[in-house]
Amino acid sequence: MKKPKIIRWLIPPDPWKFPVIILLGIFTGLGAFVFHISKAPSYLSDKPETCVNCHIMAPQYATWNHSSHREWATCNDCHVPQDNVFSHYYFKAKDGMRHATMFTFRLEPQVIFIKQSGKDVVHQNCKRCHEELITDARLSTVHPKMNRHINNRYCTDCHREVPHGRVNSLSSVPNARVPLPESPVPDWLKTEENEK
Repeated sequence: MKKPKIIRWLIPPDPWKFPVIILLGIFTGLGAFVFHISKAPSYLSDKPETCVNCHIMAPQYATWNHSSHREWATCNDCHVPQDNVFSHYYFKAKDGMRHATMFTFRLEPQVIFIKQSGKDVVHQNCKRCHEELITDARLSTVHPKMNRHINNRYCTDCHREVPHGRVNSLSSVPNARVPLPESPVPDWLKTEENEK
């Protein structure tokens, strides 16, 4: 039985089979190690602790953790589209790749500002969760201009300190306690290092 041309092209000649298997094993092992050390599976969840895998997000986590939103919303409830599962994970993957690239190459700024696409998503999620407040007729008598501004302004234009307060840098929450990322060093290596 003759193998298809593409399969014959992928199989290395006999003298190269062993080195190719070794190289594939090395690259597979490195890929698995990077997958483990980057905590990739945690990014599929909605746990807020995932957001502090990068230490740069500690002020945002700390201020959210002390806000009233902590009881009702996680980071993804506000910062990721909730309209359908495809846009949810597409946005999460796109934003996550940008964050991972910036963090890997040390390009993150001291002060983090939300990008326009993120600002649009947060605005839509504010309206989704607080729809009753926005459409309540009694509120329009208290704030007659509210209905006019709802369609041409972002919620954060007026409510800019919700839920993160005034986060400018790490110094804005100097005593914040956040869950620290676990060390990627295996326990067996730590004990060998301590014995020396």
